[in-house]
Amino acid sequence: MKIAGPRDFDPDALKAKYVSERDKRVVAGGNGQYVPVEGRFANFDKDPWVDPDFARAPIAEHSQVIVAGGGFGGLLAGARLREAGCTDIRIIENGGDFGGTWYWNRYPGAMCDIEAHIYLPLIEELNYPPKHRYSYAPEMLNVSQRIGRHYGLYDKACFQTTITAARWLDAEARWLVETDRGDRLTADILVLACGRQSLPKLPGIPGIETFKGHAFHSSRWDYAYTGGDFHGGLTGLRDKRVAVIGTGASAVQLVPELAKFARELIVLQRTPSSVGVRDNRETPPDYVDMSVPGWQRARRYNFQSLISGIRQDRDEVSDGWTALTEAITPPKAAEVAKRLGREPTVDELKYLAEIYDYDVMNRLRGRVDEVVGDAATAEALKPWYRWFCKRPCFHDDYLGTFNLPHVRLVDTGGGGVERVTADGVVANGQEYGADCLIFATGFEAGITYTRLTGFEIHGREGLALSEHWRSGVRTLHGLTTDRFPNCFFVGGNQQSTAAVNAVHLLDEQGEHVSYIVKEMGRRGISQVEPSPEAVDAYVDLIRTSPTNAQLVDFYQDCTPGYYNAEGKAKKGEEIFFGGRYGDGPIPFFRMLQAWREKGALEGLVGADGEAVGNGRIGFISSIIS
Repeated sequence: MKIAGPRDFDPDALKAKYVSERDKRVVAGGNGQYVPVEGRFANFDKDPWVDPDFARAPIAEHSQVIVAGGGFGGLLAGARLREAGCTDIRIIENGGDFGGTWYWNRYPGAMCDIEAHIYLPLIEELNYPPKHRYSYAPEMLNVSQRIGRHYGLYDKACFQTTITAARWLDAEARWLVETDRGDRLTADILVLACGRQSLPKLPGIPGIETFKGHAFHSSRWDYAYTGGDFHGGLTGLRDKRVAVIGTGASAVQLVPELAKFARELIVLQRTPSSVGVRDNRETPPDYVDMSVPGWQRARRYNFQSLISGIRQDRDEVSDGWTALTEAITPPKAAEVAKRLGREPTVDELKYLAEIYDYDVMNRLRGRVDEVVGDAATAEALKPWYRWFCKRPCFHDDYLGTFNLPHVRLVDTGGGGVERVTADGVVANGQEYGADCLIFATGFEAGITYTRLTGFEIHGREGLALSEHWRSGVRTLHGLTTDRFPNCFFVGGNQQSTAAVNAVHLLDEQGEHVSYIVKEMGRRGISQVEPSPEAVDAYVDLIRTSPTNAQLVDFYQDCTPGYYNAEGKAKKGEEIFFGGRYGDGPIPFFRMLQAWREKGALEGLVGADGEAVGNGRIGFISSIIS
């Protein structure tokens, strides 16, 4: 098509290459090829950072709010509720401290892949300048702890505690939360902030349990075995053959650090990641003007707008995300029409988007050739798929690590590791000996909300959430559901939105939940939930959005991964980003803001089923002090 102009590659041949590489990697089991870390694999989920013999007496107390989850979502919900006037908040967390993902991820080299000044939560409120452009894991854990102290969230926190059940008590009009510590806790408000990045998964490779060496998941790093700590000194690996399974975001960060100490390092690859320049560095005092009120919110909006293709006068972050997004974004239909002298067809616009994508991926594949010396290794490290088929990675040292003589890439041609033996792993019919096996295989993604929380939630008249959502998720704004009073969902859940900077979404949700709870106290409302009619209308808005069909159209051609249910996704809800608000993050945030500014609590009803936005003003001290 002339619409794209001349190119130094054959688009048809490149597309055929993408299809061929994809087909190699599709397996019959889809997400079923992974196994949860439970049962015989429960050892992979043990918390290495706590005293395993920790014990405490059961608690039977009431709180204004119980928050399930102490990661960034739970911390933001707790902080915004504090700002709204809630003084009695209990956070329940499975880990031994706040941090969520960044409590668990302490592997060497771990860092955020979104600029720290927009990723780290509440640093404007804390007046905390990040040390690096992309924060390393210890700093993110430190900021989590700072938030906990600043907002008094440690006061009633229950760590090393797993919720086993949550039930709305109709007669008492409050939530009952039970835990594995024997706790029976009640609350007026229940906030579910159970994130996706905490449940490690293992590939269902035959023979994992037969391995006689040492094995662990990257999110449960064993420094007792490797020696050292996050900052280095992994001297326990000096005489060890280390094998890493996985080449996603975690592996891209930890492989260069392992290479500094391991006697031999083998990286087993099913699908290579795209790896752009990270350009991480220390941030000088004037990196961001933190004296301007609202600077973090404005910077986040600038970044997400650019990532969403919304033009801005200036690129505040100016990193690989925004640069590659700009490069991959074709001209708008109106601009193309001017060039052609007519309106372009849908197929022409789709083709143009593919061409721009090919250009970006050719650039990333060219970087592999520039960095990696061995031609065969370089070829194996090249990603043959469109840019956002897998989570894009950015790193300054990963590719160069494969130039080291003791580092070996074992590309499985898409087949993955065949089996684990007592002495190593088998791939491509060959056994590779290993003393230490590290699974950098990520977290569970294609899971139900019950699996995500780890417990069932029962609403009015004992209705189980899994039963209520049997025919599909049903919410208002992805935050509340009918028949579950005073219950809020915080996180990247279906029917919310998909933001590249997940913390931006979490903060917007925390602000929205805190507004509703504050208005409940101000108006004298003890219970709220969305009406079935409001939920039906919002669900219909989600289901009829053309975005779901577009996502399926895009991701069905992608290489398998958690974004597309390992290549098995056939409908929008099965896509990692599917079943969301179709217009994108910025319109979603604006919609929530407009809903709050209207002040009508539109769509919410009280215990009597009547709309609550009728101007009643009162005071309920049990909810807001």
